[in-house]
Amino acid sequence: MRRVLTAAAALLLLLTGCAAGDEGPDDGVVRLRFQSLAWQKESVDANRQLVKEWNAAHPDVQIDYVQGSWDSVHDQLLTSFEGGEAPDIIHDASDDLADFAYGGHLADLRTLLPERLRADIPARSWETTTFGEGIYGVPFLQEPRVIIANRKILESSGVRVPTPEKPWSWSEFRQITQDLTRAMGPGGYAVAWPLKEPVSVSLNLGLSAGGRLFHREDDGRGTVRFTEADAVVPGTVHDQVVTDRTAPRTTLGSGGSDTLPGFFAGKYAMVPLGFAYRQQIAQQAPEGFEWTVLPAPAGSAGLTQGVSPQTLSIAEDSPYKKEAAEFLDFFLRPENMVRLARGDWMLPTGAAALAHPSLHTPEDGWATGAALAAHLRPAPAQSVRGYPEWKDKVATPAFQEYYSGAIDAAELSRRLVVDGNRVLARYQRK
Repeated sequence: MRRVLTAAAALLLLLTGCAAGDEGPDDGVVRLRFQSLAWQKESVDANRQLVKEWNAAHPDVQIDYVQGSWDSVHDQLLTSFEGGEAPDIIHDASDDLADFAYGGHLADLRTLLPERLRADIPARSWETTTFGEGIYGVPFLQEPRVIIANRKILESSGVRVPTPEKPWSWSEFRQITQDLTRAMGPGGYAVAWPLKEPVSVSLNLGLSAGGRLFHREDDGRGTVRFTEADAVVPGTVHDQVVTDRTAPRTTLGSGGSDTLPGFFAGKYAMVPLGFAYRQQIAQQAPEGFEWTVLPAPAGSAGLTQGVSPQTLSIAEDSPYKKEAAEFLDFFLRPENMVRLARGDWMLPTGAAALAHPSLHTPEDGWATGAALAAHLRPAPAQSVRGYPEWKDKVATPAFQEYYSGAIDAAELSRRLVVDGNRVLARYQRK
């Protein structure tokens, strides 16, 4: 009987150890899992090197690097939260945090983050990760939209080349594309719009023209209103494709990378893309191909555009929130934020990192991007409940049909507003 009891006690201890999760051996070392979504080689290398440097300097708090994927992160995190298996430190984007923050899965960082980090990142960036009264992520990388242009075509045409100090207006941009298309001759287009995901492009660039689309009513409800300002950017794209024929219809369903072969071949003079696409262009452009980075057109609100920064959060269920926050403080020191930004070919949110000379060189358009940083604002739909369904079921098909010429502006407005508000209303019932 004594042997049976001893064996039973040993089995119970073993089972207890298994139920404790993956905290590792009982050696007094705190082990934290950091799930990163870095995917470009330079970015992965920078992330892994920083983890290596932390581990070498902190033998009592070790970070395990876990590779995640942008393609599946939302569903993967949802499953891991519900199963109690979420990583301690979570890399994501600000527009994906709302459900997790309101669902109680992310830690409120207000009392965890050092004042240095809080003060270094501008308030407008913190707005992207603030839900209710809490802060549920550290916004650390951001990506403005720019225009990548074929330098030779642009200069030979004689059109005015814009700068952040003197950008094109949206009306001038339309005229420029007409002049460029004529100069290029048959088979050429001034601009190719890759609009496989049309909603974020339309809303974020729409801020430059004073568009908001989403409005907060006096009773706190969020509603959609499509104003004259909201119509400026979509109207420009529509007219370039349908009326002026200065942009091809064929790229409307494409991703950014899909347009690069035609761009390199001189079929398109310009392609509006996210800032990080510069890496692909620098690596894939044929020898002798000259390209330049231009600011997106400006409207009544200047160069303003919306962004959803990349973020780092801490799981609410993590037993080591203090240690996780200390790692974030190290990971996002100004010199490290510069390394992460250059690895991802994006802009850092931190003021000290953004001032680094390497981010203000003309080479590869860094200076143009840095000049846009002060004009970046939270994406219009950042905290709108029901936005994912509105985007997928209403806005995406409506914008796609409008840009292709299948529906007119009145029908676009009706769908976004009437059909859209029906969707939002379901999320705001009391």
